[in-house]
Amino acid sequence: MIVRIMGEGQLDVGSAELAALNELDGRVEAAIEAGDETAFRAALHDLLENVRNVGKPLPADSLEPSELILPPADSAMEEVRKMLGDEGLIPD
Repeated sequence: MIVRIMGEGQLDVGSAELAALNELDGRVEAAIEAGDETAFRAALHDLLENVRNVGKPLPADSLEPSELILPPADSAMEEVRKMLGDEGLIPD
């Protein structure tokens, strides 16, 4: 799966990693629903860090379409709330 972290670039993330990413995505959603800024920051950081760790960066000039777009680390909670779909940032 090709994942874009806004402002950082694209990474190729294996399908075997999706379960762990969905768990982290659930933490982001729960923090937003609770209105807990501290938990939101930690959960978003953990999600993005995990994607960076398991993903293989694509070249900057790559023209691959992104299957998933994640917000940058400095996103406001309300901005991320608007990005959430019925299945969160990362669909099942």
